[in-house]
Amino acid sequence: MRLLLLGYGKMGQMIDQMATSKGHDIVARINIDNRAELETLDTSSIDAAIDFSQPQAAVNNIKWCIDHQIPVAVGTTGWLDQKAVLDAYCTEKQGTYLYSSNFSIGVNIFFKVNSFLAGLMDGQKDYDVSMNEIHHTQKLDAPSGTAITLAEGIIENLSRKDSWVNDSKARENELLISSERIDPTPGTHAISYNSPIDSIDIRHTAHGREGFASGAIFVAEWIVNQRGVLTMDDFLSF
Repeated sequence: MRLLLLGYGKMGQMIDQMATSKGHDIVARINIDNRAELETLDTSSIDAAIDFSQPQAAVNNIKWCIDHQIPVAVGTTGWLDQKAVLDAYCTEKQGTYLYSSNFSIGVNIFFKVNSFLAGLMDGQKDYDVSMNEIHHTQKLDAPSGTAITLAEGIIENLSRKDSWVNDSKARENELLISSERIDPTPGTHAISYNSPIDSIDIRHTAHGREGFASGAIFVAEWIVNQRGVLTMDDFLSF
């Protein structure tokens, strides 16, 4: 497969190494310094793209891929306020993209465990819920995209929470997400249900970036023959 890498930080470099070791060809490695090279690429030679860029670049990168009919797997977070517009743009242009706040297979299983547990706890009014997420200091957005996805899973299934806050205080209807930035943590997400008599905790801890990178490559391999606005649920049900 011939891949275009959009963003070439630590994640982009790891994807490069892993994809190359699997026999894939990297057509180009684009970052903020050489983005002009996109205009000279032979797009017919690209099977799929993977975007791990910056929040301010992701939207334009996705639109570029849609305009050139290149399926793109997007792992960049921090731009979701524009996702509805991009979804409509993708549908209008009959393009293909899959956004996930986290491509790790383990994390996506954790998403489902989180939603299931929230549903079980809906009738247990004595328990309050909170979340803590820890990442390395180079992560720009807080809370993490993964934390927001987890929060959405809780809010959808726990009727006493209707929003989240990334603050030191939360009202009864708000889910508190606390964020810490500590090197060299790749990513830890913990959800706690606490009552006066006991606590229930679930946690996902990444030991490195390999799970994120390998998941992104798996999605890129799959997305080549897909169409539309896709999710990890679409991929996992394949």
